[in-house]
Amino acid sequence: MSRKVVALDANILIRAVLGQRVRRILEAHVDDISFFIPETAYAEAEEHLAALAIKRGGDPDKALAVLRTVAEFGTIAGLELYGAFEAEARKRLGARDPDDWPVLATALALGCPIWTEDTDFFGCGVATWTSGSIDIFLAQ
Repeated sequence: MSRKVVALDANILIRAVLGQRVRRILEAHVDDISFFIPETAYAEAEEHLAALAIKRGGDPDKALAVLRTVAEFGTIAGLELYGAFEAEARKRLGARDPDDWPVLATALALGCPIWTEDTDFFGCGVATWTSGSIDIFLAQ
């Protein structure tokens, strides 16, 4: 049986830091699922996390440290992996959220689904799982 692969969106990383459920799912499947994180998704999570942590009364430095730990559950993917799929990803996303193209391009490059809470990916021709349903895919 081949190893399953999933592309992670920035909002999943943020949920893994600020909550417990997503982190538990990642921890439970780190040995049998390959999680790929586009470098732009990691940067986006890093950019927004400090402010979100402060807003919730938390320590932004601790939140960023947890983000680094969460990122170790996966592989940070660079442009060399997904760059060839930029035009196709941009075309599929259209005007919905053009900045999200690296997540879709990663999924296209790897032939895998996306784990996200962002509805902009719905209807882009790639399976899209939310945190509420990802267990179905992971258990298959």
